[in-house]
Amino acid sequence: MMPEESLAFSPDQFSGQARIFPLPNLVMFPHVMQAIHIYEPRYRAMFEEAIETDRLVAMGVLAAGWEQHYEGRPKLRSTACLCRIATHQRTADGTYNVLLLGVRRLRLMRELPPKKIFRVVESEILEDFFSANGPEGAGAAGSFPSGDVSVSSIFKLQQKLLAAFKRAMPKLPNAYEQLDELLGAQITLGMLSDIVAYTIDFDFEWKMRLLAECNVVRRAHMLLEAIEQRSLAGPQQAFPPAFSVN
Repeated sequence: MMPEESLAFSPDQFSGQARIFPLPNLVMFPHVMQAIHIYEPRYRAMFEEAIETDRLVAMGVLAAGWEQHYEGRPKLRSTACLCRIATHQRTADGTYNVLLLGVRRLRLMRELPPKKIFRVVESEILEDFFSANGPEGAGAAGSFPSGDVSVSSIFKLQQKLLAAFKRAMPKLPNAYEQLDELLGAQITLGMLSDIVAYTIDFDFEWKMRLLAECNVVRRAHMLLEAIEQRSLAGPQQAFPPAFSVN
């Protein structure tokens, strides 16, 4: 296991040029970890470069219609998640098992010319912010509560979201106690909202909206709305989500 300090991230460590690892059906979020098996030559080259340099890759999402152009450069969704390589293991056949930690949201702006075997996109970091209303036209529809955002209101919203998350989790022995221990007392509302968005099996497009929403207050209310609408009788996703292959 790598030293804990190696997982720390500061925006000045990011060059603005994101190596893109795109998948059609996984929406990665900051503050969570995802195991990935890397076997395609282009992505093996990508991760090898990242391991030798800044340990950063961006988990992107392929836009609709990607199947016809997968071997080329199919269109990407405009929001991605910048990740740090937490651990990696090279197998005997040259493939990699990698554990990624999401660190920031990214806006993908312009893909660079194909000078490498993998894709690189000029990107900018999207930082979380707190506002009851947010910038005009941003995020989800303006149907959520407005007003000043205070420390007490953030705390109440966090407790409400945590309680809803517990109700939506599978009814497993000691699950609530383990969840409390996992999240801990120091977790922020932004961290909690991303963990909830990643863990619960929401509709794919709804997850993309949650990834694109930088207003933490709006994101938390979106999650509460989604949890209320979600059928608790439906299939539940395991916690944490399963190992993923590219």
